Amino acid sequence: MTSSPEPTPSPNFDLNAYLAKKQLLVEAALEKSLPVVYPETIYESMRYSLLAGGKRLRPILCIASCELMGGTLEMAMPTACAVEMLHTMSLIHDDLPAMDNDDYRRGKLTNHKVFGEDIAILAGDGLLAYAFEFIIEQTKNVPPERILKVVARLARVMGAAGLVGGQVVDLESEGKPDISLETLNFIHTHKTGVLLEGCVISGATLAGASDDDLNRLSRYAQNMGLAFQIADDILDITATKEALGKTAGKDVQAQKATYPRIWGLKESQQQARQLIDSAKAELAGFPQQAADPLLAIADYMINRTH
Repeated sequence: MTSSPEPTPSPNFDLNAYLAKKQLLVEAALEKSLPVVYPETIYESMRYSLLAGGKRLRPILCIASCELMGGTLEMAMPTACAVEMLHTMSLIHDDLPAMDNDDYRRGKLTNHKVFGEDIAILAGDGLLAYAFEFIIEQTKNVPPERILKVVARLARVMGAAGLVGGQVVDLESEGKPDISLETLNFIHTHKTGVLLEGCVISGATLAGASDDDLNRLSRYAQNMGLAFQIADDILDITATKEALGKTAGKDVQAQKATYPRIWGLKESQQQARQLIDSAKAELAGFPQQAADPLLAIADYMINRTH
């Protein structure tokens, strides 16, 4: 595979159209994935947050990576739905009073504000367990060993070695003025970046990607994930509650360590851009048309307004 610096999406690639098309497919699959049965309250709570909207970037990253490696939408969709369930679980728990204590998410009241803290905790637990069941039961025409690798990868992503570990260090760092850049990177590599990486690697794994290609995609996702978080920190300062769909300025109020707090806004923006350039460089040599979605999504991560 030959390499070339900083590839860019094709001029005629329309990211908005691509995201809109894939989002509709993901929404339809998510709607079908979780019917309401007895006891209705828990399923209604799970569905309330799972179907609350959003760009569905994580499922789309899973699908795009699978298709990049020659796989199909059908192969990827169960895992794409599952990563959105896992992401939703993390949001439900993150919003709880014991964590970030947020009242709004995606412009709607958070789960615990509607269903109570007890049901919200259980809804997160339910989504966590169901995600793995859904991958195993619903993935068709994929060798079992690939499915097993995906389940193992996503289990690690969600555990103490991944998202949970990042959340713990994040909570322990609140109110401390001297958090190092190394600690901040640990928090967000584990709390945010690890799931984005899991989405990309899972999709590629389902399609039978080689170790070399998985390593490239892993570096792509890691760089993009960190840039995503820097952009998120910037938006917490610069965006309104209406644009964010959640409470603005929460990081400042909680005295959280953030990239703008360490670097300032201008340097944070430059660092995010460099990370995105590095991410895109990992896609050099892949077929242009197949790589277009991942290239364009990388740019979108730091150009978004919410």
